[in-house]
Amino acid sequence: MKRRSVLSLALFSGFLAACGDGVPKSTFGNKLRIPPLAGYTVDPDGAKRFELSLDAGGRTEFVPGRFSETWGVNGSYLGPAVRADRGDRVRMVVTNRLPETSTLHWHGMRLPARMDGGPHQMIDPGATWTAEWTIDQPAMTGWFHPHLHEETAMHVHRGLAGLFLIGRDSWRYGVDDIPLIIQDKVFDDGEMSTSGVDSGTFGLLGETILVNGVRDPYFEVTTTLVRFRLLNASNARVYRVGFADGRAFDVIAGDAGLLERPARVDRVKISPGERVEIVVRFTPGESVVMDSRGETARSANDIEEDDFDLIKFVAAARLGESDDLPASLGGVPAVPPPAGARVRRFSLSGSEINDRDMDMTRIDEVVPAGAHEIWEIDNTTYAHNFHIHEVSFRILDIDGAPPPAYQAGPKDTVFLPKQAKARLSVQFGAHADPESPYMYHCHILRHEDKGMMGQFVIASPGTEDLVPRRIPPGHRHG
Repeated sequence: MKRRSVLSLALFSGFLAACGDGVPKSTFGNKLRIPPLAGYTVDPDGAKRFELSLDAGGRTEFVPGRFSETWGVNGSYLGPAVRADRGDRVRMVVTNRLPETSTLHWHGMRLPARMDGGPHQMIDPGATWTAEWTIDQPAMTGWFHPHLHEETAMHVHRGLAGLFLIGRDSWRYGVDDIPLIIQDKVFDDGEMSTSGVDSGTFGLLGETILVNGVRDPYFEVTTTLVRFRLLNASNARVYRVGFADGRAFDVIAGDAGLLERPARVDRVKISPGERVEIVVRFTPGESVVMDSRGETARSANDIEEDDFDLIKFVAAARLGESDDLPASLGGVPAVPPPAGARVRRFSLSGSEINDRDMDMTRIDEVVPAGAHEIWEIDNTTYAHNFHIHEVSFRILDIDGAPPPAYQAGPKDTVFLPKQAKARLSVQFGAHADPESPYMYHCHILRHEDKGMMGQFVIASPGTEDLVPRRIPPGHRHG
């Protein structure tokens, strides 16, 4: 919850009880809900079939006695966690049971553009869309969410989001491997409000924090080390996550995979769409609050400035002893851009990239398959971030300085304070399809919906000049 101005209590639909409205501080009386792992079947060809339903009509009791209209994936609010391994063939069968068109994008996945779930893979009400691909990327924490042009913010805000986890290890999901989906909301008379989602500079900036759909949550710790997978699924807010007692912890992974070695920190900054995995040590019988501390330097319009309590951790009197983190995590080493690498430049303004709004019929960039390029992102206005579909990249520098160690691993989203410049080392895959575009955009969802997005296609090397720069209006890819 926001420390400076508390609004109404919130809790996950039907699971928890909570105190009344207007309490002056966090009560942490609601048990954290862990998103269930999505079930699947195995098709005759060996593909893992996951069936996901975009559901409307949810009645979610965030505040006792008050029901909010929500959407969810296979439920009333949020969705399950999909889990797959490298080498798996996955078949994602998505049925739209909403009253309007939507999409489902696999954020962080490296896959053919026709399977990406972006604005061109629209699913009409009552229709089913199937995306399938072979997982061919390292272990990571991804997620899925709608990506309908001009409606992404509203669809995500209503509750359409879930985790997509790649890889397995010795951590136990739900025991010492805990996802934390962080969102901010506004409540009006106890009901979740959509007011402000599609207005103002940044859209909705809520004063009530939900973690996995739960307000004022607590989690019972049973082991000395716990891995937390943090996802900022907010529309606009930036969080600086740490602990009220100032304890240090280890970052082990960023958006797109493991670091080479743990990075010791006491705060991590995470902007919308970003993920970070941390490992925290606990002692028997203690309790500690994970919080977000605001900062004012270079921020704009409050997206970084507010303080929030997020969740309380309560350790059991006796804890299972965890193995120590290894000095080497097995993350993929960075590969520097080759000499003479192509440089592409992108200027971010209020709601435009390179002075152009999003046009679904225009191809902005054509990239040869397998290319390794440098992308320079120049933020000329207030805070933005920058997400690229299909790829993972490394941050070379921000304003000429290398990134902090915890951001040195593979990423797909980078935060840029106002008037900051970033250089990215971007490696593209081999999914050549000159007719089907991927997106790059600001992941502050209000900005994305207003048009701060561009399109690129991947073409076979040597054919870039032959690729049409226009797509027929209304043409769908997928």
